Amino acid sequence: MSWLIAIIVGAITGIIASALMKARQNYLMDIIFGIVGALLARWIFGAVLGISSATLAGTLSFWGIVWGVIGAVILIAIVRAVMASFYADRPGTAYHEEVRKRRDRDDENYK
Repeated sequence: MSWLIAIIVGAITGIIASALMKARQNYLMDIIFGIVGALLARWIFGAVLGISSATLAGTLSFWGIVWGVIGAVILIAIVRAVMASFYADRPGTAYHEEVRKRRDRDDENYK
């Protein structure tokens, strides 16, 4: 039963976080980001920083969902940063082309 709750809460938090971050991914990745993000928030904010309400991350409560969304947003930002550093300098990839277009557009805006 606890796995079912984890999947439900992971789906809720993952969908909210990917909507906030405008991430385009499927529902399975939303669930994974929600579950791992809740664990990340529980560890960072609960264990390391000592915020007591963060220990509820991943539970089916208001604060559990809020902390899960915060953790999932942090996780999505980390994954984006890693992917950007990995693919930005590899010519021929779609990500490289997107980064190049964004840089060109930013250069035009600053002229």
